[in-house]
Amino acid sequence: MSKILVVDDEVQIRTLLSRMLELEGYEVCQAGDCRTALKQLEFQSPDVALCDVFLPDGNGVDLVSSIKKTAPNVEIILLTAHGNIPDGVQAIKNGAFDYITKGDDNNKIIPLVSRAVEKARMNVRLEKLEKKVGQTYSFDSVLGDSKALKDAVSLARKVSGTDVPVLLTGETGTGKEVFAQAIHYNSKRAGQNFVAVNCSSFSKELLESEMFGHKAGSFTGALKDKKGLFEEASNGTIFLDEIGEMAFELQAKLLRILETGEYIKIGDTKPTRVNVRIIAATNRNLPEEIAAGRFREDLFYRLSVFQIHLPPLRERAGDVRLLAKAFVKNFSARLARPVTDITPAFLEALEQQPWKGNIRELRNVIERSLIVSEGERLDVADLPLDIQNAHYEQSDETSPDSFELSAMERRHIARVLEYTKGNKTEAARLLKIGLTTLYRKIEEYGI
Repeated sequence: MSKILVVDDEVQIRTLLSRMLELEGYEVCQAGDCRTALKQLEFQSPDVALCDVFLPDGNGVDLVSSIKKTAPNVEIILLTAHGNIPDGVQAIKNGAFDYITKGDDNNKIIPLVSRAVEKARMNVRLEKLEKKVGQTYSFDSVLGDSKALKDAVSLARKVSGTDVPVLLTGETGTGKEVFAQAIHYNSKRAGQNFVAVNCSSFSKELLESEMFGHKAGSFTGALKDKKGLFEEASNGTIFLDEIGEMAFELQAKLLRILETGEYIKIGDTKPTRVNVRIIAATNRNLPEEIAAGRFREDLFYRLSVFQIHLPPLRERAGDVRLLAKAFVKNFSARLARPVTDITPAFLEALEQQPWKGNIRELRNVIERSLIVSEGERLDVADLPLDIQNAHYEQSDETSPDSFELSAMERRHIARVLEYTKGNKTEAARLLKIGLTTLYRKIEEYGI
């Protein structure tokens, strides 16, 4: 139930307004002056305040500012016996939802309160959403205890409060976009757009149109003016992923934005100005690209004012277990799979992997494991066959039982199953054993 605060020094009017609102299903609290109204805000948490302009200890127009400082989500409707334009203008400037005259506008009060309540609820929803976004993209959400990762996070925290360009380097799947988002949402531009574009996903012509926009008629199919992504990101941040893939000709336009804050759209004659922060990322060695003539040296130096290298997962000792447990928790909720336990062997098998695809590959493996799992416990058998085989081979090499015939048979059956992509009928044919025998051995060896 929504709550309304009625502020008026005249008891009869206050009582009448309260009764009207209660009949509409609202919960009502009352105050006869500014001081009591501010106290009610603290204890009652109303959604809307219906407030008289002339009060014994102050002015309702000024009270709007005080209420907004104390409770910014509360919407305020001012009531006055003698409306005047200057007061109305000032009330709106101070944050009032509306300013109406008593008597003449009585029939407007209930619909107006209804709209104000909806706006107040929206304010609360937006505040919760902003908090959730802030938590999702905070540096605390970057999981890992390794020194290499902590050093990268420390640098990102320091640069987030500035407007300088940032170049993120590292292998594919190391979390460069996550870092870019964290830098943006912890900067003074957090309330503005974050726009991400993968420079390797478009042809040169399409990328130019997407990034910089075009004028109608500038080429076949350009039927109307198009805003580019740089305009969409103005006052915010643009993330240019795989910057090393950008066509050499487009690099000059990007350099001009970095130097002057302006560029010329396709088919236009006058420059477009933007105020945008650029964060770029690459998995390429840009100095080598410069030497090969594929990347502009001057652009590299402008982009790499502040460079952060993200370490690959294989160099982050101990982080695999931490990330795996976090992914299991996330996917367990998302896929409605109540996994409550992870075996040590499962985590050990993950730690033995080189993870060439880094965090992205680990994430995909965990998601697949939860999909194929049947109980509440994740074990090695839930992992892809190649990871299972690698784990058992490595375990066998260090085991005193590694030369046992059963150990060799287990490895061989696992390899054949991997070859047949899990087709047990085909595996039994290749092994020249019965399908029932194969099932028995799979169960016996825990393949």
